[in-house]
Amino acid sequence: MADKDEHVIEALGKTRVVIKNGKVVEVGKPKIEYCPIFDKYRGIKKLTPEHVKGNIEFRIKDFGMCTGDRTLRMKDFLSFGVSETLNTLTEEGLIDAAVTVCEGCGTVILTESELIQGIGGRVSGLLSTTPLEEVIEVIGKENVLDPETARISQVDGVLKAIDMGYKRIAVTVISADDTIKLREVESQHTGVKIYIFVAHATEVTKEDAEVILDHADVVTGCASRYIREIGTERGFFRAGDSIPIFGITEDGKKFLEIRIEKIGGLKEKKDAQIPKPLI
Repeated sequence: MADKDEHVIEALGKTRVVIKNGKVVEVGKPKIEYCPIFDKYRGIKKLTPEHVKGNIEFRIKDFGMCTGDRTLRMKDFLSFGVSETLNTLTEEGLIDAAVTVCEGCGTVILTESELIQGIGGRVSGLLSTTPLEEVIEVIGKENVLDPETARISQVDGVLKAIDMGYKRIAVTVISADDTIKLREVESQHTGVKIYIFVAHATEVTKEDAEVILDHADVVTGCASRYIREIGTERGFFRAGDSIPIFGITEDGKKFLEIRIEKIGGLKEKKDAQIPKPLI
């Protein structure tokens, strides 16, 4: 049985981290040694458990990650990623709702751009969580899939969003199976369009990478060897050098182009650094 206050995430090199009662109680071993994002923003040249622990403790102190003091809203800033793109699509009125995940809530249905940015832009790879009443209150119980357990199910979250009347639904997922199930849901609901955004793709198998690239609209390359290789081979629209994001469908490509235009274009990087190793 899970602890009453336990949050399990994967961060900084897909390191498994467990947070209980606002304290980091377990840190695994990073699966990649180098991430250009953390080099750029934190000056970390090689990821170690100590670096991971320090960064997570900083996030807990800075914006209350995995606690009832969580700062949930964040204004847009000049960056490029899944949450930033969803933020822009919401502001532009191109999607009705975003189904994503938040510590203390699990799967949530969001319609406010600053919540989408503040939640998704600060935490990646949430594996499991338990209810935090203060966080649920801000988001609204009606917008949380299961306030009693804070369970994570993106498919059930999309079904709830459909029941709430939303038609153009963006959803963030991390599994290949979810992309298949979501396309089935879409085919069963006339007038509903589901836009699938896949993040946290590091370590997916070749088979799962192919499934993801067959079904998703937007996919982040992360440190995934196969997403990068197959995405490039298939000639999908690609933005970014160090951490590429692929626009798989016409909608996906359009969404990324809209975000790029919003931030005034992406700069080409000479000798762009990529994660090591790619797995």
